[in-house]
Amino acid sequence: MRLLHTADWHLGRSLAGASFLEDQAHLLRGQFLDILRDTRPDALLIAGDVFDRAVPPVEAVELLDDILGEVVLGLRIPTVLIPGNHDATERLAFGARLMREGGLHIADSALGTPIRFEDAHGEVWVLPSGYASPLLLAELLEDDSVACHDSGFAVICRRLREACPPGARTVMVAHAFLTDGQTSESERLLQVGGAKAVSPARFEGFHYVALGHLHRPQTVGDGGRIRYSGSPLAYSFSEVGHRKSVTLVEIDAAGAVRTEEIALTPKRALRVVEGTLEEVLSTEKAEGREDYLRVRLTDPNPVWDPMTRLREAFPNVLELVFARHEALDEAGGPSAADIGAAMRQGGADPLALLEAFYVEMRRQPLPDAGRAVAREAIEAALASATAEG
Repeated sequence: MRLLHTADWHLGRSLAGASFLEDQAHLLRGQFLDILRDTRPDALLIAGDVFDRAVPPVEAVELLDDILGEVVLGLRIPTVLIPGNHDATERLAFGARLMREGGLHIADSALGTPIRFEDAHGEVWVLPSGYASPLLLAELLEDDSVACHDSGFAVICRRLREACPPGARTVMVAHAFLTDGQTSESERLLQVGGAKAVSPARFEGFHYVALGHLHRPQTVGDGGRIRYSGSPLAYSFSEVGHRKSVTLVEIDAAGAVRTEEIALTPKRALRVVEGTLEEVLSTEKAEGREDYLRVRLTDPNPVWDPMTRLREAFPNVLELVFARHEALDEAGGPSAADIGAAMRQGGADPLALLEAFYVEMRRQPLPDAGRAVAREAIEAALASATAEG
């Protein structure tokens, strides 16, 4: 049995106001469909977070419809899709019963409905379990002891194993945060309201577990049978340098698994560029001018209108930070807000408040000359207030 495992498409995602939709369409309509044509899997598994939010933009819905239509109707590849924590199950699973006969299996519940596939060696059961909060899991399972995702998966996995014929080869599709998984800033952790990470031990007995949620491709535990395919694109600067791929899975007659990462190349990469403004601008003619950039400027002194100058050379600069600002932040000290609160209680020096405000506004210390002028003005104001009182 040959399966192609992908997840975390996050259609409709944006970063710093820049939409990734064009990049997603370019990748999915191009490389992704080419991979499916070349590998001809028996099924495609999409392990959640298909959309980036519960109510996705129309263009994202149209892109998903286009891709699934090409895969299921054009290439005749059965597809199993589950909602993730970014998706709204009710919206994503609309028409699911009608679509099953055509080869598109959308999980409409965390309880999972076993799907039977067959190869030359016999049956393979795919078990899709859509994302659900611990509260919903407890309700679905009618089990008050379910207080977190870990205890929920303990029950779900047992039920799904029992729903399959003894000795059958089984593949679970799930969206979860597993213990020891490597995270990035992109994921919305599934740890709200005491919902702890899920132990890999819950998935014992399945021959392969196709996971979604973590954006870095990775295997959890030994044997390579529990795996995150990762996201097809980098969605935050914490993912810079991550290899992006889909996972080709082959399951032999005995249920042994072999996996292969098939690399994906984005239209525009996410990169971090560092140097003085002039050093960064001098690389304008290098490759990657259209990439999404986070620029860290190391100029020791303020520079004039850096973002405008940068975007004239690199149109997709999304973030701009200054090394000197980071140094000030690391130095610590009370903020203007903290000092203001203390001052209202009669416990702060007005000059200290002004100095903190100056640092927050200008990202540099108040000059000595300015401090002397400020001290004189404050003393005069206090003397005047005392005289009037």
